[in-house]
Amino acid sequence: MDQIVFISSNNTATFRCPHCGQAKTTDVSQYTAINKKITVNCTCACGQHFRCQLEKRKQYRKGADIAGKFTLLGEKGPEDTGLVKVVDISTTGLKLKMTVPRNFPVGTKLLIEFRLDDRKRTPMEKRVIVRNVSGPYVGASFHPNEPDDPALGFYLMR
Repeated sequence: MDQIVFISSNNTATFRCPHCGQAKTTDVSQYTAINKKITVNCTCACGQHFRCQLEKRKQYRKGADIAGKFTLLGEKGPEDTGLVKVVDISTTGLKLKMTVPRNFPVGTKLLIEFRLDDRKRTPMEKRVIVRNVSGPYVGASFHPNEPDDPALGFYLMR
């Protein structure tokens, strides 16, 4: 399985050998303009070969398969509801798969309710803003007034 390596703000990435643990930081600015999955082959000084996937996101995203519910928040209250699946989640937002595709305009406000798949089945209720829609998938960021959630932080670390 490929390692995921994050590109830093100064366009460098630190690659760590899975065999010996030796790390090397390299300039990866030639990859920052590419808008698709980038996998690089690495060779450590110890002779070990491994592959790494470069990740340009600022925040780690954890894959998920969590059932939930959305409520479309209109000017006068709830306007629509439906079922969703949380496909991935980070500290700044989440990606949803709608059971019935909807074409939400960018900026639409939703309330998302789901339970984390941790031992406590922690309930989550998050206000989000739609940032992009692609078929049944909706990318959304947490509303700026949404408080940081320690339970979500712990969930993302495990």
